[in-house]
Amino acid sequence: MRTLKKQKGLRPTTGKVREALFDILRARMEDARFLDLYAGTGAVGINALNEGAAEVVFVEENKGHIRKIQGLLEKHHISDRVDIANQKAIPFINRAEEQGLAFDIIFLDPPYHTDEIINALTAIGRSSIIKQTGIVIAEHFTKRTLPDIFDRLHKVKTYTYGDSVLSLFEVE
Repeated sequence: MRTLKKQKGLRPTTGKVREALFDILRARMEDARFLDLYAGTGAVGINALNEGAAEVVFVEENKGHIRKIQGLLEKHHISDRVDIANQKAIPFINRAEEQGLAFDIIFLDPPYHTDEIINALTAIGRSSIIKQTGIVIAEHFTKRTLPDIFDRLHKVKTYTYGDSVLSLFEVE
């Protein structure tokens, strides 16, 4: 897959962080139901498909980014294993819970300098959209320390790569 160009307003997960992310997730990817919140370029969700995820749901509020994700999925002939939600993350979490959707892996990479990460982790922790054996990985700025607990979610490990941190949460 070609490298995705940085688009205005986006801070795509770097190749180094994406590689590390899938090193962490590889053993869990086969047939996983994967949620890519704040999908942006779609690179992480597309990687999940390539690593064996059975299904990926992309959630992105920007219609232009959605069109680019759709184009990439069609180009790589993998659009049959995806769902794309053109909405904000919190309303999606609420709707997914109402519909009884549950995921094995949730990845979120909201804008670094906002409270979106706290709001989304709080909503996920209070919801039933993460399976009991599932994991949540949040990418965030190194200068932001996340709480260890968001209701049912408990932080089990953090990984630091330059200015980015991957915080891994499990359900307890």
